[in-house]
Amino acid sequence: MSTLLRGQLHLLVILFCSLGCIFNCLGTGLYINRIAGDSTIQLHINPDITHQTIRHFGASDTWSCQFVGKWPDAKKNAIADLLFSNEPLATGGLKGIGLSLWRFNVGSGSTEQGDASGIKDDWRRTESFRKADGTYDWDKQAGQLWFMSAAKTRGVNEFLIFPNTPPVHLTVNGKSYASNGQPNLKPGQFGDFSNFLADIVDGIRNRTGITFQYISPINEPQWDWSHAGQEGTPFLNDHVASVTSSLSAALLKRKLPTQIVVAEAAQIDYLYSDFGMPARGTNIYTFFDKNSAHYLGSLPNLHPVISGHSYLTTSPFELSEIKRKQLASAVKKVPGLDYWMTEYCVLGDNEGEIKGEGRDLTIHTALYVARVIHNDLANANASAWHWWLAVSPYDYKDGLVYIDKNKENGSFQTSKMLWALGNFSAFIRPGAVRIELSGLPGNPDLLASSYKNTTGEIVTVLVNSGTEKVNVNLALPAGKLQDVKQYETSADKDLVQTQILKEGNNLTINAKSIVTVIGKIHP
Repeated sequence: MSTLLRGQLHLLVILFCSLGCIFNCLGTGLYINRIAGDSTIQLHINPDITHQTIRHFGASDTWSCQFVGKWPDAKKNAIADLLFSNEPLATGGLKGIGLSLWRFNVGSGSTEQGDASGIKDDWRRTESFRKADGTYDWDKQAGQLWFMSAAKTRGVNEFLIFPNTPPVHLTVNGKSYASNGQPNLKPGQFGDFSNFLADIVDGIRNRTGITFQYISPINEPQWDWSHAGQEGTPFLNDHVASVTSSLSAALLKRKLPTQIVVAEAAQIDYLYSDFGMPARGTNIYTFFDKNSAHYLGSLPNLHPVISGHSYLTTSPFELSEIKRKQLASAVKKVPGLDYWMTEYCVLGDNEGEIKGEGRDLTIHTALYVARVIHNDLANANASAWHWWLAVSPYDYKDGLVYIDKNKENGSFQTSKMLWALGNFSAFIRPGAVRIELSGLPGNPDLLASSYKNTTGEIVTVLVNSGTEKVNVNLALPAGKLQDVKQYETSADKDLVQTQILKEGNNLTINAKSIVTVIGKIHP
């Protein structure tokens, strides 16, 4: 072979290898960026491909609000503003996070028992409207009633009532927690418990003018609840079905429009599998399959939704994503059924990624929580998302607003978790539809999801937990976003407006930030 021919063949080999590299890089989307010298990530939003309708974002009044609701007006109103208002401020931020649902915890009477209740922390005891003789005292739970009215005044239109346990006069052991992991409701008392709940819904309506849209009669029935650290009781699936059926009749008898929600599973695993508890798991099948012995779907006031809690299923991210896709697949098999994520705070050690213990007001925990919210909305198709303690006095990652343990007049401070939730709740309003978003890189440091409000606004929430800022282009099938506003929660910003564009889809998402982008489509 001549030297010239060998040289020509060598050049052909180099060219062939180069072309192979180019096509390989094109397949990953990297080559185009390198050629253009542009690291912008193209995210494609398609409003014509829709997913679940978002009903509400909420939190509960459990424990602290019974005291804070009796604090001086200026302080309790400031806290209510943080939770329920989304009024804009002159500084470019928002007054609050605009929750659209409020959860009211109906008490059991452990407060009236005092130390005899067995619950050592008196902040975790609750009053009961019902007295031992069966009559009612509507002056009880006054602090919680104040917060509910404050929510209504600030535009909250949806309310859910839930007990952690039956009232103590109906429990087996006369306590608000269980003994030996056994259901703590006296035999044959399903009707009395249901009548109690219906009486509370009716009585609060008469006192405040507020009607509960929803009632959730059973909370986390899979747990043991024998530790006396807080109120609670286990139940079997047949007990849940009996209480629900009885409550349905009690509500109908009083002509109350309140809808029943089941089953507040302690972990989402129990919704689609037995997870080692065959008599307490597989809640979707048990309550919504017509072939089940405990089918509840024919009850006229059962809301077509299954509810569960995201505890202990959020790490590592890849596994949490798989679990949520399994849940979404199981829910989809029941026509018309929705999924609500109805309770979460950072609990446990989460595979070493983050611990529940230790109050953290910084962006570190807020980013973790924002990733959980994204995962529940984008992969579990949750149509509602509720936080656990709206107001917390504890050294734990469980609060949106934190207070000191002062029952009459304490101090309060916000957490970044509050504002991170606000990146979703303040802008994704009831009736919004999640729409298709594609183009995310495989690295879970950047997460994003998009929604279309009933006003036509397109809302995109991006979570950048990485250490570098990211340039993003929001591409639409046709047109651009106009009147774009960008709100950021980060180490030095609390849901602050950082950018206003008359028209444009190119954005910068800072490192370790949660950013919400709002705009309308300009053809």
